[in-house]
Amino acid sequence: MERMGPKTIVQMDVEIAPLKSMDDFMLNSARFQIPNFKDADKWTNRVVHNLLYYQTNYFLLVIAIFLVIGVLHPAQLGCGLLALTAPAGLLSWTAGRPKRRQLHPLTSLLLLLVAASGVVYLIGSVLVFVIGVWLPAFVMLVHASMRLRNIRNKLTNRLDALALRRTPMGILLEELGVDSDRFVFRERGY
Repeated sequence: MERMGPKTIVQMDVEIAPLKSMDDFMLNSARFQIPNFKDADKWTNRVVHNLLYYQTNYFLLVIAIFLVIGVLHPAQLGCGLLALTAPAGLLSWTAGRPKRRQLHPLTSLLLLLVAASGVVYLIGSVLVFVIGVWLPAFVMLVHASMRLRNIRNKLTNRLDALALRRTPMGILLEELGVDSDRFVFRERGY
């Protein structure tokens, strides 16, 4: 399978997978079981298939969790984002221009020290932002790991593979190195 660059992904027809019912996703008909972590192939297979089957539900779940954290702690979420992006901007400003660093070494050092102390001062806000980003991903991984696949899930995944539909989760998994044909991790060639 040929690797696609970012420009070809934009030109492709990307389909949004249908939203699955709440009954199928979490409630009465859903069956959960702790996976056997010793059999990594079966566990990976379950996670990948669930990620593809419930991708729209997961997208909405991620947005909902992030919004709840944003509503409960809006200022801390914004300050955490600022505290993490400002040092990166300063590092690129100083590291990207060696002449600037040579002409103004004290200014560059002071800016980096101010940015680092700002991150330490706002460590609570940084933690709220990190939790706001990683908690949805963790919840999604736990659900995909524990949700047993049913006949409808297996049939839909087979039909989607035959129809070669391109969905956002399929593109993301492909970029992460998951081979959609065999649903196993492969080495990325650079």
